[in-house]
Amino acid sequence: MHHDPPRPPLTQRLPPGAWTALTWCAVAVFALVLFVTLLNQDRDVHPEAPAAAAAAAVMALPLAGSRRRPSAVLAVLLAEIPVAAAAGVMADRIWPVFLAADILTGLVTAGRARRAGVVAAVAALAVQQAAWQFDLWRGGHRALAPGFVGLTLVLALGVLVAWLAGTSIRQRREYGRALRAHATAEAVTAERLRIARELHDMVAHSIGVIAIQAGAGARVMDAEPAKAREALTAIETTSRETLRGLRSLLGVLRRPEPRPAEPAPFAGLADLDAVVAMTAAAGVRVDVRWRGERRPLPAAVDRSAFRIVQEAVTNVVRHAGVARCAVSIDFRDEELRVEIVDDGHGPAPGAPPRGGGYGIAGMRERVALLDGDLSAGPRPGGGFRVAARLPVPDRPDDDHAPGAMTSAEGVR
Repeated sequence: MHHDPPRPPLTQRLPPGAWTALTWCAVAVFALVLFVTLLNQDRDVHPEAPAAAAAAAVMALPLAGSRRRPSAVLAVLLAEIPVAAAAGVMADRIWPVFLAADILTGLVTAGRARRAGVVAAVAALAVQQAAWQFDLWRGGHRALAPGFVGLTLVLALGVLVAWLAGTSIRQRREYGRALRAHATAEAVTAERLRIARELHDMVAHSIGVIAIQAGAGARVMDAEPAKAREALTAIETTSRETLRGLRSLLGVLRRPEPRPAEPAPFAGLADLDAVVAMTAAAGVRVDVRWRGERRPLPAAVDRSAFRIVQEAVTNVVRHAGVARCAVSIDFRDEELRVEIVDDGHGPAPGAPPRGGGYGIAGMRERVALLDGDLSAGPRPGGGFRVAARLPVPDRPDDDHAPGAMTSAEGVR
């Protein structure tokens, strides 16, 4: 099933021009608020409007670079506070600078390392506290004047809220990066396993047929040249089909951009005739029985069912030592059932036991990915049985294998 990638946040979708416009709007609003606070205070010193406007513009201008260099802008704003105090401006007349410093503390914490955020918060709080303490001293108050503790808590709370907000944003960003890295690693692993299954399913069947045909041809080469030629023809046909499938997979791997891998040849139940013919050439007849109403299937179900049949029939050819096997494909309302049985006597002496390789493990992986069930093992009366149940959605996806099936039931 294909999932659309998550959309980036709004802050990453805005074009650079929009960010520039928003930044300068914020600078203008900050300069306007600072200008008003410089004028509308009942103090002994009343700066003229032009001087206040110039001071507000100069103090607000550094904010234009706050998005790219928040640490440097924060340092400039914190430097403006003691400069204003030295010029005789009271701290409460430049409170917008304090607020901007808190916001920049949050930006530094969100975009820089944790230590940088802590340093920014401590520096902002220390400069703000020093400015207010200087005002108290200049006004003739003692250090712990009434309201000093409350004001200290308010300033500390502002810096703390900004730091916590920045920390939360940074943690969410790091968590998102970790999730994306984990998803990428899982996708790479799943793709490797899928390619491994495709290669095994494609090559194992073909090599088994080729090995049997080569042995049969070698035995009858002198006595029955016609049968030897038939065996060589089957080997050539099987080899060409295998090479075509390998080229298809290699072509997918060589693409510069990752795309869903294309199915190899004979990748659907509609192509079982080719497997039946190749297996017959290897000396094993496959009787395929179709049950229920045959209909188009989702690509994953169609491909998995075909690969299960192909691998099970390959095991019959290599291990069972019989001349025939039976395949049953049952279309039901909400599932597809596949069964492959034989009456064999087991592998030849010295051959590996059935299930000792990756074939049955690959079947189980395919079925598990589709939330189905698989059973594979010897039959009580002799032989071997592979049975799979694959759930089928009510509506197949758009990527179903080509070639719609018609309703039929019988043995081919």
